[in-house]
Amino acid sequence: MSKRRTPGQEAVEKKGWLRANTWLLLRRLSQLGILGMFLLGPLAGLWLIKGTLSASTAFGFLPLTDPLTVAQSLAAGHVPEAAVLVGMLVVLAVYTVIGGRMYCAWVCPINLLTDIATWLNRRLEIKGNLNLSRSLRYWLLGMIIISAAVTGSIIWEWFNPVTMVQRGLLFSMGFGWLLAAEIFILDAFVLRHGWCGHLCPVGAAYSLLGFTAALRVKAARRERCTDCTDCFAVCPEPQVIRPALKGSSDVILSHNCLNCGRCIDVCPQEVFVFSKRA
Repeated sequence: MSKRRTPGQEAVEKKGWLRANTWLLLRRLSQLGILGMFLLGPLAGLWLIKGTLSASTAFGFLPLTDPLTVAQSLAAGHVPEAAVLVGMLVVLAVYTVIGGRMYCAWVCPINLLTDIATWLNRRLEIKGNLNLSRSLRYWLLGMIIISAAVTGSIIWEWFNPVTMVQRGLLFSMGFGWLLAAEIFILDAFVLRHGWCGHLCPVGAAYSLLGFTAALRVKAARRERCTDCTDCFAVCPEPQVIRPALKGSSDVILSHNCLNCGRCIDVCPQEVFVFSKRA
């Protein structure tokens, strides 16, 4: 019996390892580079970015604020300072153009963890028996806003794994590592893409910015498709690919597309490319 081929193996054989992993490598450089800039200040005294991914100041002058943080503050009855609102507008402008879920693929450090968990899940061929609706993350997002209004506090920061992991990297301790371990176990052994694809309210919030994003993945050469399904196997949101391959439009217009580029990497026929909204 022939050995089962892993997703992307044919692309490596046809295009070479580097071209079959180009966008993955660029994402890792982006994620680690951004996380490194946050850590350089407290660890080395080089303050390129102060704060966390929820609220920070870059290069000493540019405020950056997570829109979910501002939404919670407003729901709690607190009007943020002008700098915080400017930081939110900067973030909204950037992600409205390039696609909100790009935050998940190119910035969020938890994505590193969930990608490793998904790789392990695939290698061990674990078939989880938990079924969750992908709309659950939007219900959780709504609950966070309601909870902020009821409690009068930015409640998500009590549980935000990104913030907690950042603190854990600095202080080598804390509940953040336990939460990160739970997310890893969920994705590796219970439900593939369980956190990012079904539960994360931050990803849900950023996805709302993706409806009008200019940057899109396009199945520009879909006539070459051989139905190898490698793109579906590696995509964190595989449901977004089908319309581009089977429908009338060759552009992936779903607001849940992460623009991660993995479908571009692993396709041996080079069906996909980054493009702009038609």
